[in-house]
Amino acid sequence: MTDLHLPLDRSAGRLAAQIAAGFRAGVRSGRLTAGTRLPSSRDLARDLAVSRGVVVAAYEQLTAEGFLVARRGDGTRIAPLARPDDPPPPPPAPPAPAVPGARTPVDYDLWPGSPDLAAFPRDRWLAAERAALRALPDDALAYPDPAGALVLRTELAGYLGRARAAHTDPARVVVTNGAAHALSALTRLLRADGRTVLAVEDPASARQLPMLQAAGVRLVRVPVDGQGIDVAALARTDARAVLVTPAHQYPTGVVLSPDRRASLIAWARDADGLIIEDDYDAEFRYDREPVGCLQGVDPERVVLLGSVSKTLAPAIRLGWAAVPPPLAARLRTHRLHTDLGTPVLPQHTLAEYLRSGGYERHLRAMRRRYRARRDAFADALRRHVPGARVHGVPAGIHLYAELPPGCDEERVVARASRAGLSVAGARPLWSPGRAAHAPPALVLGYAGLEEGCLVKAAELLGQAVAAGARG
Repeated sequence: MTDLHLPLDRSAGRLAAQIAAGFRAGVRSGRLTAGTRLPSSRDLARDLAVSRGVVVAAYEQLTAEGFLVARRGDGTRIAPLARPDDPPPPPPAPPAPAVPGARTPVDYDLWPGSPDLAAFPRDRWLAAERAALRALPDDALAYPDPAGALVLRTELAGYLGRARAAHTDPARVVVTNGAAHALSALTRLLRADGRTVLAVEDPASARQLPMLQAAGVRLVRVPVDGQGIDVAALARTDARAVLVTPAHQYPTGVVLSPDRRASLIAWARDADGLIIEDDYDAEFRYDREPVGCLQGVDPERVVLLGSVSKTLAPAIRLGWAAVPPPLAARLRTHRLHTDLGTPVLPQHTLAEYLRSGGYERHLRAMRRRYRARRDAFADALRRHVPGARVHGVPAGIHLYAELPPGCDEERVVARASRAGLSVAGARPLWSPGRAAHAPPALVLGYAGLEEGCLVKAAELLGQAVAAGARG
């Protein structure tokens, strides 16, 4: 039956499987339609020059799979349900969630939130990893302590005390898969305690808000001004927990003032509240030594979150939470019941990098690099975008640039994109009520571009702003 189109490769063996595959292909393509009568096993064996047992085996396999039906007196036919794989087109799949950092390549990437990934210290990290592996005892390769490797918690406690004036110890430190992981877990523990309302800054990171809402809490937005979060406005809410970025507020770049720091601590004590301190950009302050963390003032009322996502690279996925002891124990149990802890080798590698002093040397080098880039970019914006105002202190890896009056923020973002610039508008970071009154602005990351590229980017941005102002 040559019209069945069952080519065989006799040198490959498994002839029954080849015959079955040929029939499946014929059915799926529509060449063999439901009800088609097939030759007997004896006739097909003769036509294919194989033993009858080979064909019987193929028919039996296809019958078991539902491709064929065999009835006494009617022979073997293509099964009624066997038809071409041509179902109606499925509905369009929903768009995949946006992955931070995964954007279409552009000439000048000014999207905020990413460090200079080309500066990741590959050689030194590899050296730290090798040293960690040489010293790693065999039993450390078992399931990890859900709170994190003791050697890393010890190094982190020392580093946070030196660099951030934190008051902590290894028992208070829990290692996580980034600061976002710690925040998500803490929010779920707060909800379990009945603290179902979480105050957040306004404006705030648009990336965090959906994650917090997914944890099951209600968010209340508290205004930020030139001194940081408005504590009086916070006190008027029903929140008993608040998430703040006091070292370098995202996105406005302001630092929480001394008076507001004192007021925020007083609010936590009076309201039996908890402050979650996201130590965002704290390592990068360019005009003076960074202000110590809030956790060092009241370690029983403040949770300190940090990570290496901005200092090394987001892909490392290592962060930490310095928390009061009862909460540390609960967070450890939460990790035990949800994900069994953070991978061991990266923890020991970071611990070795901290122990050797390599991490702090890297930070000093990056502070010099980022300061030069920020200075060059801010100066270029003043020259090429007349009327724009750069807000916040010289710190971090982004700046908040208020656009000249009369600009349409969305139009500027679109025109910048057409010019090869990736920029973020500020309006989505504000609550709807305040967004309507917030001046148009851009949040611009500068860490990944050298000074000359930043100057060129500012020039192109100036052209986009001019076009946006004209309409």
